[in-house]
Amino acid sequence: MTIGIDKIGFATSQYVLKLEALAHARGQTPEKYTSGLMLDELSISPITEDIVTLAASAADDILTDEDRASIDMVIMATESGIDQSKAASVCVHHLLGIQPFARAIEMKEACYAGTAALNYAKLHVQQYPDRKVLVITSDIAKYGIGSAGEPTQGAGALAMLVTKKPRILAFLDDNLAQTRDIYDFWRPNYSTTPFVDGIYSTKQYLDSLLTTWEEYQKRQQKDLSQFAAFCLHLPYPKLALKGLNKLIPKEMTEEASQRLRDNFDASITYSRKVGNIYTGSLYLGLLSLLENSQNLKAGDKIGLFSYGSGAVAEIFSLQLQEDYGKMLRKDRMADLAKRSALSVAEYEKLFFEEANVTDDGNATFATYDTGNFALKSIQQHQRIYVRK
Repeated sequence: MTIGIDKIGFATSQYVLKLEALAHARGQTPEKYTSGLMLDELSISPITEDIVTLAASAADDILTDEDRASIDMVIMATESGIDQSKAASVCVHHLLGIQPFARAIEMKEACYAGTAALNYAKLHVQQYPDRKVLVITSDIAKYGIGSAGEPTQGAGALAMLVTKKPRILAFLDDNLAQTRDIYDFWRPNYSTTPFVDGIYSTKQYLDSLLTTWEEYQKRQQKDLSQFAAFCLHLPYPKLALKGLNKLIPKEMTEEASQRLRDNFDASITYSRKVGNIYTGSLYLGLLSLLENSQNLKAGDKIGLFSYGSGAVAEIFSLQLQEDYGKMLRKDRMADLAKRSALSVAEYEKLFFEEANVTDDGNATFATYDTGNFALKSIQQHQRIYVRK
């Protein structure tokens, strides 16, 4: 039985910060960001747009009534949780009107959890072939003002519907994971922003990639020439490019090497405009590849490298299905162009706004643009969401 990704939805914020403006405000040259990081813009979310609203908007665009009746599990992968106890997927399940007899859970392991969620979804569909699983990666990457990570912020959600007989991508069941207990990026409960050991984190990302790839090759008897494209986790595109360059063997033909590089460029098209979205970064790269590549075809195999600090890494592959192109959009860049541009002062006020909760647990918010859903208020410590 073939199992895989049947539909993919994406949502991001309605506001954007141009990195050229941020560079000038921080006393940097724009090239440090546009060339050094390979990022041009960042999606910025207001307080009324959180991981729940982003997730619900991403899924709302792809689900039919038949899907809502057939989904019996909703998995949210995030490191931007809204509650220490209640899963954000419970809120999303309600907002989307999915049938009530469904499981809703939240998964966490930095930027890796979306990959674990897909694995769990695959196992569920294997056991219940007529059911569907909704996997959502949703995050808001937030660093301190003036910090090294500030130009790699972002916000967004990817929704992936896992089914039998998928129309976009099939799992090839060749996953290999590696775990190592390190502190390269982490956020204790008492901190609203993460701690990052930047140089160490970069080294761990690249070393995890190479060591996992070496073991993957031994176990699967595969090499890079068997893949039409290779997507990597995108904390920022320049790091992923370094990783790809380390994977490409010297003996690979120029034609095969150039195809991988061209498809890498296609895979970072959206990330250059959105920034880092943590758990969704790899899958935004995958969606960008599918919608922007000029040379993919049905039957092609795509390799993926998932990485979450702390750290867990995984390499696996997917295969393009016959009618995958019919399930994709070609106008997504037009949507990104509609976001409202922020000055640096506006970005700082909007992005770092905190809820002013009263002693009774209530808070109201100014009106901001959001996607299909919004956080309306907090009432008695409960988050109140509405469909717009």
